Amino acid sequence: MKLKVYADRMSQPSRAVLVFCKVNGIDFEEITVELSKRQHLSPEFRAINPLRKVPAIVDGRFKLSESHAILIYLASAFPGVADHWYPADLSRRARIHSVLDWHHQNLRLGAATVVLNTVLAPLLGLQLNQQAAAEAERILISSLSKIENIWLKGNGQFLLGGLRPSIADLSLVCETMQLELLDEKDRDRILGPHKKVQQWIESTRNATKPHFDEVHKVLYKLKKKLSEQQPNQPDGVMESRIRTPPTSKM
Repeated sequence: MKLKVYADRMSQPSRAVLVFCKVNGIDFEEITVELSKRQHLSPEFRAINPLRKVPAIVDGRFKLSESHAILIYLASAFPGVADHWYPADLSRRARIHSVLDWHHQNLRLGAATVVLNTVLAPLLGLQLNQQAAAEAERILISSLSKIENIWLKGNGQFLLGGLRPSIADLSLVCETMQLELLDEKDRDRILGPHKKVQQWIESTRNATKPHFDEVHKVLYKLKKKLSEQQPNQPDGVMESRIRTPPTSKM
């Protein structure tokens, strides 16, 4: 039976799984679960993933959630996946796991919370939280600095060094790409100082073309739509909204 991937392309982890499948020629059926329409809360999807999160996969009778686990499974279970994605060498695998374990409580916590509380919350029926955005930005900037000064400190193009990406690169770059939804000045303010991170993003994109660009089109379409809907603001308004926590009590 064909692999089924339940995903929303607005979801960073969903995009990582989709790009991985496409790059590695894995035959799969993409089943869209739109988070903005609460489709992940339906009884039908709950039968696929009781945690009600995307992505999730069904491979025959086997069901699996959590993007890191999915990427590891796909790299291990499907023939033809190049070794650099999830190397047979145990020490390199351990380093990949180390990065992925770090990801959720650092880069993902920062990037996802910043974008949610500056852009996406109204689309999901939620209130913007300025204080959460400000706190998350500090986590995000710290995370970008750690990526640059720890995993990218050598001459390699990717997190484990060398000339080819791993599943850790793909997962974290798809996370960082969510910053494309920010106002240009805020995106440049956050990413601008991190030149190695910018090159790493570009290297991962180039290593996974054309699939990376195709899967990420959804971000650019939404950004264009939001810019057309948003009235012109004086310089610094968006930055103030991100950085200044509310004075009233929550």
